[in-house]
Amino acid sequence: MTTTDWFIDIALLLIVLRQLREERLTTRTILLPLGMIAWAASNYLTDIPTAGNDVPLAAIFAVTGVVLGLAGGLLTRVRHAGGHVLIKATRSAAALWIISMGFRLGFAVWSTHSSGTAHLTSFSAAHDITSGQAWVVALLLMAVGEVVVRLGTIIVRGQLLQARADREAKRTASRPGVYA
Repeated sequence: MTTTDWFIDIALLLIVLRQLREERLTTRTILLPLGMIAWAASNYLTDIPTAGNDVPLAAIFAVTGVVLGLAGGLLTRVRHAGGHVLIKATRSAAALWIISMGFRLGFAVWSTHSSGTAHLTSFSAAHDITSGQAWVVALLLMAVGEVVVRLGTIIVRGQLLQARADREAKRTASRPGVYA
């Protein structure tokens, strides 16, 4: 793993830890993790192996990421107050994110050591996984699925809350003389 790899992984962990404090859902809170994951994808998805069981491996990891992202998005607290959508990662959402990021980081570190390399080579040969790049793609698609679906879930929940608040404000405004 390069210094940049460590930096990206740690930064993605810090994004969710920062969300343990309640904050407004803004363009920045959406674009920062998307930008980081887009950077990683553009740097590591240069060669996508499709031989053997490489595609099923990538699909399994991607689906795992989607499931983790959905769970993280649903476990994140989303509320409307003061005309704004506010988000706060619950401890469960943060723990889920840390566990999944820790798994990917741990896997990357483990796979570069001789014992890990030997086990991974043996497993890959036994399961017709054709290259180390297949593992890189699988792990990255897991992260992409998790980030995109988590953010998408939070955004949709925020939009639903905003729409409900707008309807409520419109209903209250359409009844003159009634105190809210």
